[in-house]
Amino acid sequence: MSQPEITIYTTRWCPFCVRAKSLLNRKTLSYTEIGVDGDPETRRAMAARAGRTSVPQIWIGDRHIGGCDELHALESRGQLDALTRGDG
Repeated sequence: MSQPEITIYTTRWCPFCVRAKSLLNRKTLSYTEIGVDGDPETRRAMAARAGRTSVPQIWIGDRHIGGCDELHALESRGQLDALTRGDG
């Protein structure tokens, strides 16, 4: 089974975005990064999709994970690997 698409909305200087991307990179997971710096329309679209305005906002497939803390919590519980394999 192939890895579900991972999408992460970020800003350039957000330390939580850096931490979230660092975890994904460490696990050698590919992802699509959508920057919302200076792009109010994209940020509005992210907020409408996520129900939140903070970054990062992360999706694995169609599942909204939330932000950096939620991503790291999935990893701590041993659930991130199953989600990124598509069987979580």
